[in-house]
Amino acid sequence: MQLWNRYFLASSVDETLELLLQYDGQARIIAGGTDLLIEMREGHRPPQPVLVDITAIPALTTIEQDNDQIILGACVTHARITHSTALQKRATCLVESCGVVGGPQVRNVGTIGGNVAHALPAGDGTTSLVALDAEAEVVIDGERHWRPILELFQGPGVSLLDSTRDLLVRFRFQAHQPHEGSAFDRIMRPQGVALPILGCAVWVRLNADNSHYEAARICIAPVGPTPRRITAVENMLAGCPATEDTLEAAVALAQEVIKPRTSKYRATAPYRSEMVAVLLRRALPAAVERAKTTMPVTSQ
Repeated sequence: MQLWNRYFLASSVDETLELLLQYDGQARIIAGGTDLLIEMREGHRPPQPVLVDITAIPALTTIEQDNDQIILGACVTHARITHSTALQKRATCLVESCGVVGGPQVRNVGTIGGNVAHALPAGDGTTSLVALDAEAEVVIDGERHWRPILELFQGPGVSLLDSTRDLLVRFRFQAHQPHEGSAFDRIMRPQGVALPILGCAVWVRLNADNSHYEAARICIAPVGPTPRRITAVENMLAGCPATEDTLEAAVALAQEVIKPRTSKYRATAPYRSEMVAVLLRRALPAAVERAKTTMPVTSQ
């Protein structure tokens, strides 16, 4: 079975956009191909007339640290993220989430941009990017600009980006500063492929003496058609002491506001609600402990 008619290896963003324009909706972006190729082989998606491979574009394959900001190309693989010393120190939750994506073969070719562009609410890398308050640089209708990452998600599997016309270029987010830390954890079940029951990414900032929360960002997914922040818990934590009592209050509020549905592929709603508590009790203290030891950022 022939899965495509023409295959281009683009060398720049401009060349990619020119090819998409030339083929007027008949060309499709491909990076790692860990979703697209399987979907085509299994008949869930028709063969594509034209594929445009963007994995050789330098601007899409770099990890940069500019003072307190990290810029991550959309075609950086999960494996490269897990091996990056800068990300291990300055975006810990992202390293942990990318480290559980698929197996080694998938992590070696699958990209962080593909994790987002596929627009599934259970994406591990996506969950951490939301907690890191990342922005995405995109080219839509020929215009290049930055968008908050959550704007890219229109529904389950429905992206703001048209993969036959638009391009996801890179992400940016703030590196962890002193008194900031993050963590990711996941509960999953093996069922042919590893499906997450829930994943949880947490970022926190503590006050100068590390006794109280100053701010927090929490993403638990999948609990809806698109990823989202758990803002009620974030707001509750601000100003509270970083103690066991606060943790239990956060857990109770999370279980009150998060209503995961029953999924035949994941677990029942009551079980998943219990796992909300398990994940927060793991991820939140881990982020707090890391925040207590984070050193100032230095340029690399």
